[in-house]
Amino acid sequence: MPVESSGGLTVGEVAQRSGVAVSTLHFYEAKGLIEAARTGGNQRRYPRAVLRRIAIIRIAQRAGIPLATLKGYLDTIPVGPLTAEDWRRLTTSWKALLDERIESLLQLRNQLETCIGCGCLSLHDCPLRNPDDTLAKEGAGPRLLLRATRRGRSPGR
Repeated sequence: MPVESSGGLTVGEVAQRSGVAVSTLHFYEAKGLIEAARTGGNQRRYPRAVLRRIAIIRIAQRAGIPLATLKGYLDTIPVGPLTAEDWRRLTTSWKALLDERIESLLQLRNQLETCIGCGCLSLHDCPLRNPDDTLAKEGAGPRLLLRATRRGRSPGR
């Protein structure tokens, strides 16, 4: 990445402006989420547009989007200044992922106090919902929860 004519922002300036620790910036760079140019003295210099990219990373993290998934999205947009169209395309692609996460969290919330078909038979209603551990034939894990997720509904409905 070429250094801006102004020389770009130092890692300290980016940390101060973005509210992100220098170590976090280095982590983002190591993961390929942001890029820096190097000066002749091997110091990092970031283009000003990196501030918006860091803001996007922080928003995605807050939404629970894994960094590996986020990198795939970021790879589809320009490294430089982000246009409104770039932002729309990015957030549109996140909607299905966020909807899936919301549904999964709602299922989890609604089933915290009931059996999820794990086969442990430790809850009082497990013998009714999973007598003789019949769900074990379907495989490991919370079978009722997984079954409902595949159908796109909450296990309690």
